[in-house]
Amino acid sequence: MKHLVLIRHAKSSWDHPNLTDLQRPLNQRGKHDAPLMGKRLKEMGVLPDLIISSPAVRAHKTAKKIAKQTDYPKKNISLYKELYLNGIHAMFEKIKSLDEKYNTVYLVGHNPDITSLAYFLTNHHVDNIPTCGIFYVTFESLFWQDITESSGKFKLFDFPKNHKNL
Repeated sequence: MKHLVLIRHAKSSWDHPNLTDLQRPLNQRGKHDAPLMGKRLKEMGVLPDLIISSPAVRAHKTAKKIAKQTDYPKKNISLYKELYLNGIHAMFEKIKSLDEKYNTVYLVGHNPDITSLAYFLTNHHVDNIPTCGIFYVTFESLFWQDITESSGKFKLFDFPKNHKNL
């Protein structure tokens, strides 16, 4: 069985208009929310064998903060340009190309692609995966390359505002 956690990057800062979209960092809320969701994943026992991320600063920082909470080595996070606003088919092909030695993978990316990919993989409708939202999917397949559209089973959808008091 394969496990995939789709994660939308945490809230980003717009304080520096001279930065490109790729360079935008996390804002204070994002810096708070990413560890919170990492703790949530750890509490559920959904720990990554691999974390892959968009190369955008806000996505990579989100991945690092979640990695810290799940005891995943931050230096092992893999960055892929295919995960930066290249559409769901580029993301899907990246998933299908993953090494079979990995059973649980976190994918950190952007909307609208993360929300669209969640539906594509599961047929489970979610209007919008908010910043730092997590969408957990399992696949009966033993091989990433055998995953197809709608072959995933929806397990969990969670996001920081569900935990406002924490």
